[in-house]
This record gives sequence, C-alpha cells and structure tokens, in this order.
Amino acid sequence: MTCRVLKFARQPYYRWLAAPVTDAEISAAYRANAVFDAHRDDPESGYRFLVDEARKAGQQMAEGTAWKVCSLRGWWSVFGKKRGRNGKKPGPPVHDDLVGRDFTALTPNQLWLSDITEHWTGEGKLYLCAVKDVFSNRIVGYSIGSRMKSRLAVAALDNAVAPATAPPWSRSSRCCRRTSSTVGSGRPARNCGSRS
Repeated sequence: MTCRVLKFARQPYYRWLAAPVTDAEISAAYRANAVFDAHRDDPESGYRFLVDEARKAGQQMAEGTAWKVCSLRGWWSVFGKKRGRNGKKPGPPVHDDLVGRDFTALTPNQLWLSDITEHWTGEGKLYLCAVKDVFSNRIVGYSIGSRMKSRLAVAALDNAVAPATAPPWSRSSRCCRRTSSTVGSGRPARNCGSRS
C-alpha cells in the first residue's frame, strides 16, 4: 500500500529492500575512507600522493577518482592555493567614510547616496543605479543598463547633475520633444514627422 500511495513502482522498491546499498556505493565509501586516512596522516599531500597511499592500503583507483573524492569533500593540501568561493578576486578596497555615518542633510543637494541593484527579467539581468538626495528623500538621478559597469554610475550622476529645466518627458522617435507648455496649453499634439 505504501508504494501505491507514494506512487513508487514495486519492483525497484523490493530490489532496494533486498540490497539497500549497492556494491558501487560500498566500494566508493571504502575508497573515500582510504583517501581520508591518508589525508589525515599527511595533510600536506595532494590528491596524487593520496591515491598512492590508498593503493598501498589496498584500494585501487585512478587519479581522477581520488581528485573527485577530495574535491567533493573539500580535502585539500594545507599548502594548496586558497581560492574564493566563486573564483573571483576581491574588488578594490572600500573608500573612506567621508560622512562619518551621519546620513542627515540640512539643505538640498548636500548629501547624495547611491546604490546599484540587480533585477532579474525574462531577458536576463538588469542593473539600476539610483542617486538619492538625503534631504528631500527623492531619487535625483538614475541609470539603467544590462551590464554593471562604471558608466552606469557615471550616467546616474550625470542625470542627477543635469539642470532641472529639462522637459518632463521626451519621445525619442524622430527627435520629437513635447514640453509642459505644449501639453498643458490645450493644443492638440502634433505628429512630429513620425510615420505610422
């Protein structure tokens, strides 16, 4: 009844019940024990020496098998090169704290904060760099890009420093721009030469 409820086939279940641990799993465990014993006795040795010691102990295996056993279990030589988790080098050192952890401002544009966030989309990663004015608590500039490069932050700062007299929105098709005076005047919007 258990097999029916769990939707297991009966034949593989009874095969497993007769021999819950396969011969391959048993031999892999003996190999791992032999390599571990050799590693415990001499932690300075790499996997090539450990495979020789395991062979002397009666466990025959290839060097690739010993490497896989050591790699999966994190058994490295104490003299081995230390690697990071993702293999990347750390970035440049963090700059000095120029505001002394005091995130308050008495006037606008006295202190800006910036951050880059990563967002997953259906087309891949999207990066957003935003510049925030601490006094008004508003975003004063931003930039969006598909790669996290320095130009993303530079574009966000350029956007923040740009004069506030820029039009509220613009249409890039055929270089057409509408300002607030055109939108609020009651005049109908013109086509600006775009062909529909």
